[in-house]
Amino acid sequence: MDGTKMQELRELVEFLKANEIAEFDMEQPDLKVRIKFAGEPAPAAASGAFDLAQLSRLVSSAPGSVPASPAATAHPASLGAAPDTSAPAEKLHEVKSPIVGTFYESPAPGAPSFVQIGDQVEAGQVLCIVEAMKLMNEIESDIAGEVVRRIANSGQPVEYGQPLFEIRPR
Repeated sequence: MDGTKMQELRELVEFLKANEIAEFDMEQPDLKVRIKFAGEPAPAAASGAFDLAQLSRLVSSAPGSVPASPAATAHPASLGAAPDTSAPAEKLHEVKSPIVGTFYESPAPGAPSFVQIGDQVEAGQVLCIVEAMKLMNEIESDIAGEVVRRIANSGQPVEYGQPLFEIRPR
């Protein structure tokens, strides 16, 4: 891969990080790209929303110009990023979305969140709402413990099986 093509792929990775996009998959007849970031999310974009036109430009220029391979996988470390040298992370429980919809951290706009980072929760306690087809579905914790991280952002679309929270079990 020449320097220009590698730079385009790096720009795509930086765009995904800057907009807190944890996973990105793209398949074309002669190419498959999967980018998945581990650990803490990248800092939030200043605007809170990302530029779809910029993403489209990056996707159309970078992967189309990458040499064809049956299954190419890009990892930040393989793109010149520093490898993760931190100690192994503790095992946290992920609460995942049971449906496709829109994530909300509070029962109404302006209302306090159901839970905050550091809160102790019980199994069955409501953590958030996922709206699907105008129905508000309360998502409950399936384990007792401490809320360590909220992965999804309020108003963000979520997929089936997408992690929403990380909880340190008691």
